[in-house]
Amino acid sequence: MLPTHKNQPSSCTDDHDPNLLSIEQARQRIKEMLTPINAYEQIHIRQALSRILYQTVNSTIDVPSYTNSAMDGYAIRFEDIDANPTIALKVIGKSFAGNNFSGTVNANQAVRIMTGASIPHGADTVIMQEHVELENDCIRVQQQYSKGQNIRQRGEDLTVGESALSEGRLLMSPDIGLLASMGIAEVKVTRKLRVAFFSTGDELQNVGEVLEDGQIYDSNRYTLYSMLTQLGCEIIDMGIIKDQPDLIENAFKSAAQHADVLITSGGVSVGEADYVKVTLEKLGKVNFWKLAMKPGRPLAVGKLDSCYFFGLPGNPVSAIVTFYQLVQPALRFLTGQAEAKNTILRVRSVSSLKKRRGRVEFQRGTLFHTENGELVVKTTGNQGSHVLSSLSKANCFIVLEEDCGNVEENTMVNVQTFENLNLL
Repeated sequence: MLPTHKNQPSSCTDDHDPNLLSIEQARQRIKEMLTPINAYEQIHIRQALSRILYQTVNSTIDVPSYTNSAMDGYAIRFEDIDANPTIALKVIGKSFAGNNFSGTVNANQAVRIMTGASIPHGADTVIMQEHVELENDCIRVQQQYSKGQNIRQRGEDLTVGESALSEGRLLMSPDIGLLASMGIAEVKVTRKLRVAFFSTGDELQNVGEVLEDGQIYDSNRYTLYSMLTQLGCEIIDMGIIKDQPDLIENAFKSAAQHADVLITSGGVSVGEADYVKVTLEKLGKVNFWKLAMKPGRPLAVGKLDSCYFFGLPGNPVSAIVTFYQLVQPALRFLTGQAEAKNTILRVRSVSSLKKRRGRVEFQRGTLFHTENGELVVKTTGNQGSHVLSSLSKANCFIVLEEDCGNVEENTMVNVQTFENLNLL
């Protein structure tokens, strides 16, 4: 268990706030708000990689469609060598994939056979070519065999009517090959999720432009673009919206007309120029906006007509953490993708970690193997929510629960790998 420091008294510096939602409460409330999109497109399997299967695919044929050889060798009757292991078997023909032997294998006979070729009538076992002694047109088996060895049975992979791929599956390369093995050329996939996004802030400037005093480059929009690209979304980049109520309201209305989801970064706090939450309250419905997590306490979640809304914090690391912990699972759910559980690793931290009780913290870390092969984790340094370089150096989140305080060196901690989160 992570240390809780229960003997330490509470202080005004603790992050505990009973009004904050826990991560699990937030995930559940988001899920209850969502309704998966019920629309599909039928595409060729060459275009189906990384798409979400709209409906379960059942096999229309047996795979393989005929009983065939798994090896180059000789097809024989097992009873012949079972009765006399050293018997000479006469080779009466050849069977190639696509050019089968049409006769019957009778007593004390064999057929030369290649991988993938149909098993001749009468034969029930294939002897590897390396395990026979060839004498003129006869063979003698040099190894012990069992009946049916080296034979692929018809329907061994899939039988007619068997479920091959389930609804909601993220199609991977082997799945495309499996569809092809059944002779399926086209498949129904959930249509791509249309996601609009923009950044807010008078201080933001586009990359490639000259920074004036008090300005910063808008990194969040480019991060969002890459994260949404990885998820296969149809992307609508609405650019930078200045901190003016009418501009933000117009952007909300436009997104609601054209997108399934609107994601913003910035403007969800309580500052005088933070208009996102106010606009959401005016045009739609706010679900919640304060979380017991760090980084990423401010998060606006709601709906504009049929368009779902996620207002991410403006700080770059906060925006990324809230996206992967809360928004990415929501987007997957909307496309009907089967729910994936994040794999948590339990490893030793070779760094001491600072943390106040009261919120779950996702600290940036690096997993690596020690000289003796142990998998351990260390911090990437400054954990400020504005320090994007520390996230770029990381390959995991060190997850410290709400009741955890400072972590001493060599303490066991929970870790989420970026690969598992689809962050790499």
